[in-house]
Amino acid sequence: MGARSSEAPRVERRLRGIVERVTRRSLAALLGEYNRARRVRGVALVVGSTIDPATIGNDHIRAHALEGQLFRTALQRAARASRLPCTTLVERTLYETAAERFKRPATALKSAVAELGQPVEGPWRADEKAAALAAWLMLRSVH
Repeated sequence: MGARSSEAPRVERRLRGIVERVTRRSLAALLGEYNRARRVRGVALVVGSTIDPATIGNDHIRAHALEGQLFRTALQRAARASRLPCTTLVERTLYETAAERFKRPATALKSAVAELGQPVEGPWRADEKAAALAAWLMLRSVH
């Protein structure tokens, strides 16, 4: 946001390149660690929104949306580069999406996901539940 307009495209390309390189390296390291114990079959991203940042009028909010889009896109590309399927799910519709795919009521899925957290020491928060449900959806889709 602070770059002069003549510099903005160059700054954006450089930033995008850096984020994508770091994301590819980070995902490769994570996959190397996980694949020692189990085979990773896909990547599921749970995001707050997939709205087009260009449609947001407020500069500050648009900057946050662009940042989210940048990191989401970088992770999607890194997953594809690792030959992993990648799906993006919107958090507020996650249970409805899962209910449709599993052909089960969303309330039943919420109960099932809550039960998954019973053996977990400490809190089993909404973000952890969303990650578990997203992983379940990914596993279902790669079979």
